[in-house]
Amino acid sequence: MRIRLTLNGEGREAEIEPAESLLAFLRRSGCKSVKYGCGTGDCGACTVVVDGRVVIACVMLAAKAEGRDVRTMEGWRHDRPLQVLTEVFVEQAAVQCGYCIPGMILTARALLAERPDPSEETIRHALAGNLCRCTGYVKPVQAVLEAMRRLRASTA
Repeated sequence: MRIRLTLNGEGREAEIEPAESLLAFLRRSGCKSVKYGCGTGDCGACTVVVDGRVVIACVMLAAKAEGRDVRTMEGWRHDRPLQVLTEVFVEQAAVQCGYCIPGMILTARALLAERPDPSEETIRHALAGNLCRCTGYVKPVQAVLEAMRRLRASTA
């Protein structure tokens, strides 16, 4: 079947299998930041943003992306909030193997777009769907708090 969507800011038309997941389609389309983790929607490694909302790509059918705006890390290379989040995650040592990090950063980016001044508890709740076996959860939360401070200071 054929779908049309906007992928990382560019209009796309693609042939997909009816039962193909959005994750499989994105990987096939060259989006390497979207990772396969569990296949059940529990780990967050395949997190993407669809129409401004965080979505778990392994449990969403690619057909459901018809007519929608899908963004992966690759689609926000020049986005200031994403750049700041990425820099701070590295500086704060909130990155180790890196497998879960794109999902965490996209989740944090979506949170800060919706709520520019979230509490630590709100950040923890938002990141709860992104499992990390290397870094844990303290440093990523601290990184989001610091990125929030820097973004706020740069707009003041």
